[in-house]
Amino acid sequence: MSETIHDLRTQLKDEAENYGAKALGVADLEALSQRYPDALALVPAGFSRAVVTGIRLSDAVLETVEDRPTALYFHNYRQANYQLDRLAFVLADRIQTAGYRSLAIPASQIFARDPMRGQVSHRLLGRAAGLGHIGRSGLLVHPRYGARMRYISVLTDAPLSADVPFEGDCGACRACQAPCPAAAIRDTPETFDLDACYRKLSEFTRIPFVGQHICGVCVKACAGSN
Repeated sequence: MSETIHDLRTQLKDEAENYGAKALGVADLEALSQRYPDALALVPAGFSRAVVTGIRLSDAVLETVEDRPTALYFHNYRQANYQLDRLAFVLADRIQTAGYRSLAIPASQIFARDPMRGQVSHRLLGRAAGLGHIGRSGLLVHPRYGARMRYISVLTDAPLSADVPFEGDCGACRACQAPCPAAAIRDTPETFDLDACYRKLSEFTRIPFVGQHICGVCVKACAGSN
């Protein structure tokens, strides 16, 4: 790895920390595509890496969540996404200024509803970047902060050193299963009932001052080791 690339990664990490990010890693997109052939189906070709970084949600706000999202949770969720999108713009510009291609993926933007999916899965990219494992809830579980994080990804062709994908699972923990208002969480991420989850999220859009497909119950349940 050249000194220039080393410096670029250091700059990206510093920028992320300035925006309050608690984690940053780099995913090898070629290796990801081999494991999940459709993972990059909705993005242009030519990107070999993804810079993935995450911001922690408020524990105090999550304490207001019981069996449904609250207006406070919606605000915290929305502001985290806003901060992440600003950060992604800065990171993408930093990479572009260094002479490489970069594509910032929005923190929360739906491109399809049957099944529900975004342009890329920040969760899969985060696992590939060494930031955590995919939990029973389908969320990315950080070893320290659990599922109480939101993530952003910036795709690039910069030859950044890739991190080792996170190998792990939830073990015996099932803290998210019983509280799930949709009864969507099974024993493995692969058996997670996305349709049931989406139906419940659609109900939650009718909650006053929420109005979006969010929940927060399994996020609250998965607190990590912090």
